[in-house]
Amino acid sequence: MAGADPGARIGELLDRLGREAGPQARETADELVRSVVEFYGEGLARTVRLLRAAPAGSDPLAVLTADELVGDLLILHDLHPEDTMTRVGRALDKVRPYLGSHAGDVDVAGLDTEAPEGPTLRLRLRGSCDGCPSSTQTVRWTIEEAVARLAPEIANVEVEGVAEAPAAAGQPLLQILPHPPADAPTGSAAEPPHWHTLATPALPARDHATRVADVEGNALLLVRLPGNLYAYRDRCPGCGADLRTAPLDGEFLSCAECAARFDVRHAGRGEHTHLEPLPLLEEEGAVRVALPELLGAGP
Repeated sequence: MAGADPGARIGELLDRLGREAGPQARETADELVRSVVEFYGEGLARTVRLLRAAPAGSDPLAVLTADELVGDLLILHDLHPEDTMTRVGRALDKVRPYLGSHAGDVDVAGLDTEAPEGPTLRLRLRGSCDGCPSSTQTVRWTIEEAVARLAPEIANVEVEGVAEAPAAAGQPLLQILPHPPADAPTGSAAEPPHWHTLATPALPARDHATRVADVEGNALLLVRLPGNLYAYRDRCPGCGADLRTAPLDGEFLSCAECAARFDVRHAGRGEHTHLEPLPLLEEEGAVRVALPELLGAGP
């Protein structure tokens, strides 16, 4: 298309689609083109703003890659200065503090760029997810989100060692997919969570403090301990009471109704019950928390 007018060519293709597939297909294609133009327009606008605001002497590429949208455009066009595995490493570094709360860590087992379903990252957990099935889910979702944000070209993630009980012989690897399988039942735990950014006023203001935040009608208990912020469903699994008045003694939260104690730093485990942990990522001053589809349902 050297020397051709891209705009005119796009118009020709849209007209042909309208003639061959009908007006409804043409309307959908027009909307798609508008969305793509808006996406690239926002990327260009951010690029200009970022470069204008960059401190003197800063590396322009470092400034641009720090922005998620601009970074995604650079990846899309193979212009990002970091390769896939470097960005995967940075993503896993972001989740290691969270995995530590679940008594685990993660290593890269390999990257298969020739997999039929697209580039597949293979990870191996060390240690174990400490606690209940919801603890396992939060580990899955947190890894998935961190990798997707910094290495969006990864189509699938396979994780060894997620099962909290010894895996049965022949049990397949856990697969973290961009979307749930087509045959997954509606409302199942396989449905992806929705991630939300929490504003500073919604967060505990200091260490050894708690705060309850409302996100889309869901009550989230946030607990700040030195070095980390934790998010749990605001509900005692033992008696069903909310935990907004629960006293915090060091790293242990005690239900004000039934006096059950939970280890905040270690995935909310208790003697007989377990808090429901929620995926949480702190990055570049922002706090993002995920709301699974089943949040708010009974135990």
